[in-house]
Amino acid sequence: MEKDKIIRCITSDGAIMASALDSTNIVYTARKLHRTSPVATAALGRLITAASIMGAQLKQKKASITLRVNGGGPLGAVIAVADSKGNCRGYVENPACETQYYPNGKINVAQAVGKNGVLNVMRDYGQGDPYIGYTPLVSGEIAEDITQYYAASEQIPTVCALGVLLDKEDGNVLLAGGLLIQLLPAADDDVITRLEQNIAALDPMTTMLAKGMDALAICKTALAGFEVEVLDEMPVDYVCTCSREKVVNSIRLLSDDEIRSLADEKGYAKANCHFCNKNYRFTKAQLEEIIQNKNRKI
Repeated sequence: MEKDKIIRCITSDGAIMASALDSTNIVYTARKLHRTSPVATAALGRLITAASIMGAQLKQKKASITLRVNGGGPLGAVIAVADSKGNCRGYVENPACETQYYPNGKINVAQAVGKNGVLNVMRDYGQGDPYIGYTPLVSGEIAEDITQYYAASEQIPTVCALGVLLDKEDGNVLLAGGLLIQLLPAADDDVITRLEQNIAALDPMTTMLAKGMDALAICKTALAGFEVEVLDEMPVDYVCTCSREKVVNSIRLLSDDEIRSLADEKGYAKANCHFCNKNYRFTKAQLEEIIQNKNRKI
């Protein structure tokens, strides 16, 4: 399966930055791993697409970004994490959440997410304290909430479009993608007016993908009338960073008694990764080995 790809562009006058991503494969993988209902797929797909685009904007190699949406709805929290290469992962608290639809047949993500809560954004730069920002949810549809976050927390005029198209018969992911457009300090009133006209005429994200448009074509359409330069393009994927070693390191933080208490009546301790659903199993003997290694004096 070919990897999804992020394209980042800038207008030659340095007034507008645009990033677009066809995230169909990423969202397909997320649905497969988490066995999500249609509304859970749509919400998670939108958030991991946004996280991938936002992660790719980070300049530090070891940096990462975590987005968390919790609006008090039946879906529970939706979490997405991405690194500076745009590789991402995520999960929802209630992957089996019942799906409701708008009268036009579109999935009602806002109902599942809820509106009584916040969007949390944490940027970890790999050193020092992470940057944490948040903004109250404005719609629960996620794209509007990302837009509001940039306006309120970072004072960057932003347009965010996110879309996930599912097969109505079996819930499979047909198309998914995102577009993030940001005004830079060089933007004047004429630039803003022209961009607003472009955005007003822009088709929904999945409509553009269904027409066969790739990420670059979507950027150029959004920036019609501007001279566009491609800054970079990068392949991105759904990547989980879990490992047995990381699980062991987490267990080592517990007391000896707490470690021993992890074993069930059959003598096994189990740990599950939220992001990829991989299970790690430890025997009582392996738990004792962890305790011995933890307490060994160096």
